[in-house]
Amino acid sequence: MINADYCQTMARYNRWQNRSLYREADGISESERQLDRGAFFGSIQQTLSHILWGDTMWMSRFDGWTPPDVQISEKGRFTVNWDDLKAMRYEADAKIADWAGRISDDELGSDFSWQSSFEKTDMIHPYGLLVVHVFNHQTHHRGQVHAMLTAAGAKPDPTDLPFMPDEF
Repeated sequence: MINADYCQTMARYNRWQNRSLYREADGISESERQLDRGAFFGSIQQTLSHILWGDTMWMSRFDGWTPPDVQISEKGRFTVNWDDLKAMRYEADAKIADWAGRISDDELGSDFSWQSSFEKTDMIHPYGLLVVHVFNHQTHHRGQVHAMLTAAGAKPDPTDLPFMPDEF
């Protein structure tokens, strides 16, 4: 389905896009970041918090991270302090890139099992499919944040993979 190169590319893309969105979110006020804009998770900050919650949950399964200390129903409030959220995001991006550098094609081609707290059952799916889900989930919700930031007058970077700068 996918290979290790895909994971490395998407980890780079993840870092680039997160840096862009957090940079632009830094340029608006706290009240603008917290404003309920009608998105699924309400605000820019709650949506960014949700993305980090999801990454942390999946990477706790994939790479032994400490799982989130809040339940799925509270994921939009994973952290409420903006500076803490930024620090946690940048650390997570570095750890995701490290994981992507270690994953093998053989691992990605295998099945992966875990206990789902959402479904309350044991789950098994192809590892590659789950990795695609993680990167797709990030991209989906970052698109929401990009739209909210743009509506707030910010100018996030383009989102097209071919325009990703080499430094990422």
